[in-house]
Amino acid sequence: MVKDGMASPALTRGEIEAGRKLFVGDWQFVAAAGTPAALPPMRGGIEIAFAGRSNCGKSSLINALSARKALARVSHTPGRTQELIFFAGPQKLVLVDMPGYGYAAASKSKVKAWTALSQAFLIGRATLARVYLLIDARHGLKPNDEEVLAALDQAAVNYQIVLTKADQVPDADLAARVTAMQAALAKHPAAFPEVLPTSARSGAGIAELRAAIARLSKERGAPHE
Repeated sequence: MVKDGMASPALTRGEIEAGRKLFVGDWQFVAAAGTPAALPPMRGGIEIAFAGRSNCGKSSLINALSARKALARVSHTPGRTQELIFFAGPQKLVLVDMPGYGYAAASKSKVKAWTALSQAFLIGRATLARVYLLIDARHGLKPNDEEVLAALDQAAVNYQIVLTKADQVPDADLAARVTAMQAALAKHPAAFPEVLPTSARSGAGIAELRAAIARLSKERGAPHE
């Protein structure tokens, strides 16, 4: 269960268990793509991508979801992830760690390359079921995040906001931030309306996020063992 102020709509025990089962099993690194031409073949299941500002906690969240301490490389250096990193798990589920954006020290040419790579992936990937846009709960939406929301809307890519590091925000402040974000998302046609608060450190919200992914996988008709 998540702490007060971090609860999402009630999930049944069956949904939570389906989420747990979806992530149980072997997880492996599949590929690192630095250019559109290097993108790996689609595997026939579904892909879930994680986007967000540099150091927003993407790698930590992927590790928490997969229950692997070092599946995704966690770095305290902004801009370290410069490729699309693909991880394959059971039931043909693939998690994709996208390059972080908003790193001020990155050169214009590098930002342009990251943007082109991300756009090629988002637009041309038939197996991409959803992008989870990770927002640091301590800071909320920034102008760079708003630009990504607009880009995802334009590309007609389904996305949902996941708050990271939510355990570091007082309950009342977190609840207010979630409410404000949900109101803002109502203006974005490609956005899923629910905001999911999580903490990779405490584990809060991880079961709920797994359940959401399991539900999405079922809706997309992905094979379940």
